[in-house]
Amino acid sequence: MIKLIDGGVCAAKGFRANGIHCGIRKNKLKKDLALIVSDNACNAAAVYTTNLVKGAPLTVTKAHISDGKAQAVICNSGNANTCNADGIEKAEMMSDLLSRKLGISAKDIVVASTGVIGQVLDITPIANGMDELVGGLSDNSTAAAEAIMTTDTVKKEIAVEFTLDGKTCHLGGIAKGSGMIHPNMATMLVFITTDAAISSEMLSKALSSDIQNTFNMVSVDGDTSTNDMVTVLANGMAGNKEITTDNDDFKTFMKALNTVTVALCRMLAGDGEGATKLLECRVSGATSLEIAKTVAKSVICSSLTKAAMFGADANWGRVLCAIGYSGAKVDVNKIDVSFKSAAGEIPVCRDGAGIEFSEEKAKEILLQKEIEILVDLKSGEFSSTAWGCDLTYEYVKINGDYRT
Repeated sequence: MIKLIDGGVCAAKGFRANGIHCGIRKNKLKKDLALIVSDNACNAAAVYTTNLVKGAPLTVTKAHISDGKAQAVICNSGNANTCNADGIEKAEMMSDLLSRKLGISAKDIVVASTGVIGQVLDITPIANGMDELVGGLSDNSTAAAEAIMTTDTVKKEIAVEFTLDGKTCHLGGIAKGSGMIHPNMATMLVFITTDAAISSEMLSKALSSDIQNTFNMVSVDGDTSTNDMVTVLANGMAGNKEITTDNDDFKTFMKALNTVTVALCRMLAGDGEGATKLLECRVSGATSLEIAKTVAKSVICSSLTKAAMFGADANWGRVLCAIGYSGAKVDVNKIDVSFKSAAGEIPVCRDGAGIEFSEEKAKEILLQKEIEILVDLKSGEFSSTAWGCDLTYEYVKINGDYRT
């Protein structure tokens, strides 16, 4: 059984965290430097953005954890350290500073940055804040979650408890992401910790498999970020027999991981820049998983559908339009569409054609904070879910003066 608990990235044994304002960001009320540390070395795995323009921290992190090991994560917000001639040097300096303070190898440190692209990262405030950052380590996952936020309006953290080999295990995560989020890993910063014992190889297998149906199915604005990644650290302190094969314990671990990643996906999509609503497109009846995923992503990425949801307009034609240009081979004469929320459910399209429905009831349903767009292709047994948000005036405002 997977049980939701408090604690975020500090729910697992042996993990501590902190977040401070060191001076990277002008607003002194905004934390801008986060740290997560394990008491011992961890097996590690990560996935990275598919954007050809990659932040320097990703290059450094990829090299650092090439041996499948890590012990700490340091992340700044307010500056992406991307497209800078000295980016690699600055990312290595961040890990070197932390290495000396913690007394661990710099090669065992994950480095991440998020914020404005193309501005030189001043290492001075990071160096000056190192004593406070390390000195304040505790079970304060929330401080770290706040320190990685950029345009996010709410912190994103979750943790679960589960059993492996008769031992109680924990897995928790924090995430940031509000804009520049679009399918194809990675789309945001996510840091996950667990005290379960699992090999680096199986941890990588678990993460690579999970993201295909979670983080790769999230879209806020159609832009794939340059900096973002998902990292998992496992320190084995729960004491279970190490997972080294695809056995029943591995399947349980996958369920725990998926519970955390799905929850974070919903938080990320619901907190999209300027968003007022979380959109969830659930596709069923597809002839293959790939078709189900393609259709779900196309609907959730449709700017016209997103705008209609913002206006609580049951314009189901935009949903069919998105399915039609998705490239998926579907029988358009079989498609059913419904809208659902806490206010109820209303069918709006059957067999690819409009049906009579109450516009007033539809409006009531679409005025809710969480909207489900239900698509039944009625051609097979496969299904998939994608997450996104509505497209609002505020999104344009935020991104019209992002640097200032």
